[in-house]
Amino acid sequence: MTNILTYVDLVTLTVLVPDDLGVQALSQVDGVRPVRYVPGEPLPSEGRDAEVLIPRFLSGTDPREVFGQLPNLKLVQLLSAGAENFVGKVPDGVMLSTARGAHGGSTAEWAIGALIAIYRDFFVFEKARVEGRWDYHGTDTLQDKKVLIVGAGDLGEQLRRRLEPFNASATLVGRTAREGVHGQDELPSLLPEFDAVVIFTPMTEETRHLVDAKFLAAMKDGAILVNGARGPVVDTDALLAELTSGRLRAALDVTDPEPLPADHPLWTAPGLFLTPHVAGSCTGSGRRAYAIATAEIARFAAGDEPRNLVHGTY
Repeated sequence: MTNILTYVDLVTLTVLVPDDLGVQALSQVDGVRPVRYVPGEPLPSEGRDAEVLIPRFLSGTDPREVFGQLPNLKLVQLLSAGAENFVGKVPDGVMLSTARGAHGGSTAEWAIGALIAIYRDFFVFEKARVEGRWDYHGTDTLQDKKVLIVGAGDLGEQLRRRLEPFNASATLVGRTAREGVHGQDELPSLLPEFDAVVIFTPMTEETRHLVDAKFLAAMKDGAILVNGARGPVVDTDALLAELTSGRLRAALDVTDPEPLPADHPLWTAPGLFLTPHVAGSCTGSGRRAYAIATAEIARFAAGDEPRNLVHGTY
């Protein structure tokens, strides 16, 4: 454990919080004074000496507009597991910490639901219901499927645990190989062996269009691509080509572009299950995010380094 302060800080730590749930959560932490602010509006005077900033969840605003108003800023604590909107924008000397661990269960649950919906023809049956047809037929199943999970962090582990009770097998792929995890460089040889490929990687320049035409071509016929990461990890045009041909199917919670324009061809692409970036947006998501954020800030207030720090280029 690294102590980041060289003295015992007896001054109350001011934390800018974007909502009332956060104020309530941070009020329980000794030595912390939460100050409510409204994103997009001028900061309250009592918060301009804040050492910690919690941006709004999945905020689309440029955070540098706020950073310039906070001369004492030392830590930016996110409510999301992804940090791509903040990497490279946080001032020098300011730490950046994520809410890794808060949304993994919900996102893994979404991926399970998407796979079951596709394999068990739920959309086919729903269409028949609307049309008043009794469309009895057998379906595929998640049982015995081999699932490749690209992204071996919290999301990947959460999905692996949830797949096993369905009698499906899961194989993890990380940036580099380690015990129980394949390296990303092994993808060309792995992809043809799996029935479904789930993308849970962070969004970085390294992972932009990781899923390109070559990646998709290596997947077996009839396989399902699931993207619960970020839209630009997948080359949209390359995926559209595979969906249109009918060779692959897909489940997307994220798209590129996002939000998806009304006239975009993904809306009518065959074999696609599409949701509007809601995998982590469910009952209790805010409470779970603040549980992680509060623990990180409590560590910082005690003079210790947060566990979810983002280093380098993420």
